Amino acid sequence: MKRRLLFSTALAWTTLGVLPACAESPVRPLPPLSPPSTSNRIGSLMQLSVVDRASGRELPIYRHRGEYWVAGRPGTRYAIRARNAMGERVMAVMSVDGINIVTGETAGVLQNGYVFSGGERSDITGWRKSDSQIAAFEFTSIGNSYASRTGRPDDVGVIGVAMFRERVPEPPPAPPIAFPRRDGSAREMERRSGAPSAAAEAAPAAQARSADSALGAEAAASAKGSLSRPAPPSPSLGTAHGRRETSHVGHTSFERARPTPDEVVRIRYDSRENLIAAGVIPVPPPARWPRPEGPSAFPGSEMGYVPDPPARY
Repeated sequence: MKRRLLFSTALAWTTLGVLPACAESPVRPLPPLSPPSTSNRIGSLMQLSVVDRASGRELPIYRHRGEYWVAGRPGTRYAIRARNAMGERVMAVMSVDGINIVTGETAGVLQNGYVFSGGERSDITGWRKSDSQIAAFEFTSIGNSYASRTGRPDDVGVIGVAMFRERVPEPPPAPPIAFPRRDGSAREMERRSGAPSAAAEAAPAAQARSADSALGAEAAASAKGSLSRPAPPSPSLGTAHGRRETSHVGHTSFERARPTPDEVVRIRYDSRENLIAAGVIPVPPPARWPRPEGPSAFPGSEMGYVPDPPARY
């Protein structure tokens, strides 16, 4: 299937985030907590991260119960940072809050996306409005999110990237080699040469199609998973249709190597307060400080009797 797709041309810089250290008691240190499973980038075909555009810092990505999470702050503009880790072109169909960020459609993996050349990296900073403009991604309340304002609030709070490799044209078949005809029919010659039958050739293809269908079903089931938790302590976040910015792209054609994604990455997001309440971000216990030693019962060792107190003035 050949489609006209978009590719990104903007270059991105890389900045590593720094995690704060936790203080320990100088007197009786507590047993150390197992560190949270965090990283800044995830993905195999493409390395993906979420960037706070105000600071240029890649937000820590927390792994909790099989899900990836980032903590956002209302009013903060962010970008999806992507780098093609392959030496070939890869197409990334991207969604935010269940909406295709290029076309505005309710997201599906077979829709248009961005095409990255081998090794190319870029910051995707907003909803694509034209070949030269975007509306910035900005963390906001669910009610003010673009998804809610367009009547699609069910999938607010998730960033998705479906990646496809490009189909490589097969070389033309080699011309057949003519052999001198001998006694016996062509069917007998084929039987003696051990050539596979059409049914035998079709069996592996049917198995491959079955495996692709199973992969697609598994990816769809994973995309519908959610973290069960009580009501959050603060309003959950969505992504707003922010201010217009300049961002140029061009058009290219891309033919998928297969109809199902080669890799799907899902990153959920919410406020830091809600992620702490849900146990996604562990909080270290407060440091213990030593008690004062207190008064001594026998501060001196001089023998004698009780003296009179000093005279009062």
